[in-house]
Amino acid sequence: MGFLPFPPSTTPAFQRLCLFVLFITLSFIPEHAFAATRHYKFHIKLQNVTRLCHTKSIVTVNGQFPGPRIVGREGDQLLIKVVNHVQNNISIHWHGIRQLQTGWADGPAYVTQCPIQTGQSYVYNFTIIGQRGTLFWHAHISWLRSTVYGPLVILPKLGVPYPFTKPYKEVPIIFGEWWNADPEAVIAQAMHTGGGPNVSDAYTMNGLPGPLYNCSAKDTLKVKVKPGKTYLLRLINAALNDELFFSIANHTLQVVEADAIYVKPFETETLLMAPGQTTNVLLKTKPHFPNATFFMTARPYVTGLGTFDNSTVAGILEYEPPSHSTSLSIKKLQLFKPLLPALNDTSFATKFTNKLRSLANAQFPANVPQKVDKRFFFTVGLGTNPCQNNQTCQGPNGTMFAASVNNISFALPNTALLQAHYFGQSNEVYAPDFPSNPIFPFNYTGTPPNNTMVGNGTKLVVLPFNTSVELVMQDTSILGAESHPLHLHGFNFFVVGQGFGNFDPNKDPANFNLVDPIERNTVGVPSGGWVAIRFLADNPGVWFMHCHLEIHTSWGLKMGWLVLDGKLPNQKLLPPPADLPKC
Repeated sequence: MGFLPFPPSTTPAFQRLCLFVLFITLSFIPEHAFAATRHYKFHIKLQNVTRLCHTKSIVTVNGQFPGPRIVGREGDQLLIKVVNHVQNNISIHWHGIRQLQTGWADGPAYVTQCPIQTGQSYVYNFTIIGQRGTLFWHAHISWLRSTVYGPLVILPKLGVPYPFTKPYKEVPIIFGEWWNADPEAVIAQAMHTGGGPNVSDAYTMNGLPGPLYNCSAKDTLKVKVKPGKTYLLRLINAALNDELFFSIANHTLQVVEADAIYVKPFETETLLMAPGQTTNVLLKTKPHFPNATFFMTARPYVTGLGTFDNSTVAGILEYEPPSHSTSLSIKKLQLFKPLLPALNDTSFATKFTNKLRSLANAQFPANVPQKVDKRFFFTVGLGTNPCQNNQTCQGPNGTMFAASVNNISFALPNTALLQAHYFGQSNEVYAPDFPSNPIFPFNYTGTPPNNTMVGNGTKLVVLPFNTSVELVMQDTSILGAESHPLHLHGFNFFVVGQGFGNFDPNKDPANFNLVDPIERNTVGVPSGGWVAIRFLADNPGVWFMHCHLEIHTSWGLKMGWLVLDGKLPNQKLLPPPADLPKC
């Protein structure tokens, strides 16, 4: 027997009155009352994993590669207990989560916390405020995010629809890399020799390299679909060092979201994602069984001069055959392959990024700061450090590779910057005088200067609460122009302009888009060009900003913003949790 909301004897008028009272009651309940508290447990442990016929022990979460999917709704509180069972120190970053007042849960080691040591645990406690879409989580210490990463899916509030066609099904696809070597040994060797690191052996989709690599046909991602349906693909680039093109043969994708922000929908056959970026696309399947299967492939977009893994990862889009054709063999079906752009197709990259626009409507406004309190101009790029201890180094002209922002290669301290700030011990840990502009201006994208050496230090920019910031990031050609995906923790920002060559402060701002620019947490500084972003410093704490190419971060292409507390209680950093790891 079904559930009856009212006894049969009640009158329709009485039923209407009850429903009206219920509606009025619900309308006075604050919306966060419907939010949930979700508990997760991450056990950091070693797991034997085989790829490319190569078995090795890797650092994982709960023995899974990639790690488990985290799901929450906008407004939910997440409590994620991380227990470290391995010899490596660990910390986890919830990439793209604003962490309003909860900087202690952001995760970058030696920035907002000391790492979780062997045998220790830490509970990341944060609430998802004003965000919905696809993000991801990953280790944020050394190169451990090569294996420690997973999807972070934020659903809209209950009853709030997507601003696009409701999908029949949702499929997360997370791109990564596989290394036959230990990535920790790879970066240790690179830092010792001063040269570029060895590259990965394969790209992966959901941890699987696919049939284009030796010994990997069985390790292939297969996405099974039905004809005439709409699927939401949640695409995440978790690779360490590579921007990636992605395409599905004979299918058009509709881009509807980037970095957990809804965008004006547009169609494309290929998309580009830098490490740290996420993109949601709608895939409308063919109306009838197509008598074919289709490759989904990804390969790198490359702008630098260093070596790179130029291989291609492939998965397969498979249609469910009609029920009357049970004998149909998938192996006999024709397999279509997509055409991807050339590895160095900067023209495609530029056209694609220019299509991304915020929805900027009444429900999802683009609150671009119209006035600017502080302007910054940062050069980003590679340089060199002198060789240490009389050894011969493998960087340019016998030096060591380095990377810098405004010619400062950032040195992480031995204690967390946020702790030093909160407990008033900043003098011993960092200097609050990061330069707003390059100390020595030069022709940034022209003939490089003779001196390629960088400075080194631990310096922060200090901002009063609610400062509106405009930041122009300029690529440099000191050791060759290169695209740099810059990620800012603790904030979304608006990409108001970009271009090639040197930024012209007299002419370029006139072309800024202050109406519907894309809002995101990771942006590619164009190779041999510049990008301008704006954000409101409304989140107190210390916030890391760094290149999401892991080798560039290792070389020092990183810095930090210190946003001071505001006057009101909800404008202040909350006190540190009792279980915050010690250094």
